[in-house]
Amino acid sequence: MAINVILNLVAAAVLLGVLYILQRRNASFSVRVFTGMGLGVALGAVLQAIYGVTAPELATTNEYLDIVGSGYIKLLQMIIMPLIMVSIVSAILKLKGIDSLGKISALTIGTLMLTTLVAAVIGILMAKAFSLTAVGLTASAADVARGVYLEGKVGTAQAISLPNMLLSFLPANPFLDLTGARKTSTIAVVIFAVFIGVAATGIHDKKPELFSSFDHFVKVAHAIVMRIVTLVLRLTPYGVFALMAGMVSTSSPTDILHLIDFVLASYSALLLMFMVHLLIVTGAGLNPLRFVKKILPVLTFAFTSRSSAGSIPMSVATQTQRLGTSEGIANFAASIGATIGQNGCAGIYPAMLAIMIAPTVGIDPFTFNFIAPLLAIITIGSVGVAGVGGGATFAALIVLSSMNLPVALAGLLISIEPLIDMGRTALNVSGSITAGTLTSRVMGETDMAVFNSDADLSIDSDSSDKDNSKRA
Repeated sequence: MAINVILNLVAAAVLLGVLYILQRRNASFSVRVFTGMGLGVALGAVLQAIYGVTAPELATTNEYLDIVGSGYIKLLQMIIMPLIMVSIVSAILKLKGIDSLGKISALTIGTLMLTTLVAAVIGILMAKAFSLTAVGLTASAADVARGVYLEGKVGTAQAISLPNMLLSFLPANPFLDLTGARKTSTIAVVIFAVFIGVAATGIHDKKPELFSSFDHFVKVAHAIVMRIVTLVLRLTPYGVFALMAGMVSTSSPTDILHLIDFVLASYSALLLMFMVHLLIVTGAGLNPLRFVKKILPVLTFAFTSRSSAGSIPMSVATQTQRLGTSEGIANFAASIGATIGQNGCAGIYPAMLAIMIAPTVGIDPFTFNFIAPLLAIITIGSVGVAGVGGGATFAALIVLSSMNLPVALAGLLISIEPLIDMGRTALNVSGSITAGTLTSRVMGETDMAVFNSDADLSIDSDSSDKDNSKRA
């Protein structure tokens, strides 16, 4: 290993040590997350300044940093399916009836779909405001390669219809879906968990002893899974540090400046849509500033990890421990929101791309005949978008191919894709949390004492291990 790489890793280890010291000194979880993000940005910027984006030393350094960053995400992915399964079953056992489950589903999914439609409108408006167009953009070799790749995926996107998508939600093999093998596995596990919960409540009166045993088993399983969640989430500051360092060190300032209009338009749209989320929260009778303060750590992780699905455990913890949302609703909103109605990836992004690309084939994108079907396709197509990196590309393929627009031109944005995807993912997670918050308020299940408290996430201690938190 080259001496430069060793020095880079030593510097990274020192910064990770700083985060560990903060943990030992009982610094709040939020402080540690933002410190990790700041240290990651600083290290990434220094490494790029010293070596340059394409340096082999930088690539090798990032491979080792990726052990921490991607390793953390893999641990989160490890607990997603068990968390969804036991939490939703547990929540259904506590529900008053099947009517409550129907109302929760309708409110959550309806909010996600409606906000995606609003996000698409905002994306169109921002494309108009910034005069975005793909006419005249030059393509590098990487852009061309990406365009060819996208064209090869068009057949897959075109083969997907709404009936087929809805069928894919059904867990024909729930054990396969528990491995996360399919893009719709998250929803499939939710549906399977609902069936188990409903079936269990059905034997409550007929076989009370069996129900009592099953209820006890679910409580034990839930306690164990939540303990695992706690252990993994304690690693968040370290994961955020590594992910941010890798992203900053490999982002080309030249590429960003070349497409700065699209970057500015994208983040303007993302910020406007975030304001819509705050308006929804305000309309639900909650303090929007307090809401923002409480969800910032999970948005920071979503921003750095670019994984809506990977954010599910932290999203659930944030909703239940900081926003006062009931556990069942929090799990349902976080799980469904990672696949359905992603405001950033499935709303804003494909809308802006369609507006940009349409002029290249002589179409005026600002006509009713173009915008009306575009909004309809985006809203319907937002169902089943994978909550991992690449979900936005898949959504864009569905929209562009349905509108008969050249999908290869989307490859022109390859150089700035990671930068924009960070903001899109954060908005996706914000949207799912907003849906859960609204649903919980409408259902009358929000604990306002928790929402109004200043308590941080209980990541470093819990009722069973409070005295040993410093050693964890």
